[in-house]
Amino acid sequence: MPKEITYLQGIHDAFYEEMERDQRVFLMGEDVGWNILGSSAGLRDRFGAERVRNTPISEAGFVGAAAGAAMVGMRPVVDMLIAPFMYCAMDQIVSVIAKSTYIYGGQARMPVTIRAAMFYANANAAQHSDRPMATFMTVPGLKIVAPTTPGDVKGLLKTAIREDDPVIVFDDCNLWTMTEEIPDGDHLLPLGRAAVRRTGSDVTVIGIAGAVAAAISAADRLADDGVSVEVIDPRSLVPLDVDTILASVAKTGRVVLADPSHRTLSVASEISAIIAEEAFWDLRAPIVRVTTPATHIPFSPPLEEGLYPTADRIVAAVRKVME
Repeated sequence: MPKEITYLQGIHDAFYEEMERDQRVFLMGEDVGWNILGSSAGLRDRFGAERVRNTPISEAGFVGAAAGAAMVGMRPVVDMLIAPFMYCAMDQIVSVIAKSTYIYGGQARMPVTIRAAMFYANANAAQHSDRPMATFMTVPGLKIVAPTTPGDVKGLLKTAIREDDPVIVFDDCNLWTMTEEIPDGDHLLPLGRAAVRRTGSDVTVIGIAGAVAAAISAADRLADDGVSVEVIDPRSLVPLDVDTILASVAKTGRVVLADPSHRTLSVASEISAIIAEEAFWDLRAPIVRVTTPATHIPFSPPLEEGLYPTADRIVAAVRKVME
């Protein structure tokens, strides 16, 4: 029977099912044994402290340990607690995890899954509010997903854990309470396949992470004015489903990208470049990006509000490309 789960429950269930299925899978991170973020409830009781490991506040150390464990046949899942904490382990992620299969000529495999929760729009201030998806897209050797529904986060996280290559799973805390009914069974989703969240014929809106919900809301409002919006959710950023994106652009001829990343070198910027290179002659208007300004995130809620893509900003962008 199908069951309804929250986004956060989807993360938990993926952890549980993959640890149950494969004894090589283990979870490590700061306070994961104490269910600090609500995604590891009961895992330590079921699998023990050897497979649900609380770590010191030393990201460089425990991410490096995960790399070593992967090289000798384990399948570590590293919970970074907050996505910007990956900065403390940049050498391990970029120089070791992303490159080892290449530099050792395929003799080493790196089945490391990094779960990176993005906390923003919640007055978490500058150091805790980054959405560094685009930063890690620049690193060859890393696969990257940004799920936007409970079923997607469960299915993509399970697939990531089974991958022999390193995968970073960026989950958006603003989606944690979202609910969805998913089917029974081994729910897996392939990397590199986008979802068409809404079909339309006038404008393509490509949403990234939490911006997908704003894009759907904007599409609903625009439909009342007779504007037909197609909403594309890439879900997987590396590999990227370019075919689905280009097919939508060919149909509509107009593109708006909504991305909570900072504007400069954002996910939206990369997809915009691909569209400009591959589908320039399909465009009937310039591409418009709805992103976060190049500024550090303030602690003040009134100042932070409005920095990220909203339905209002997306509606305005769609009206612009429709002129």
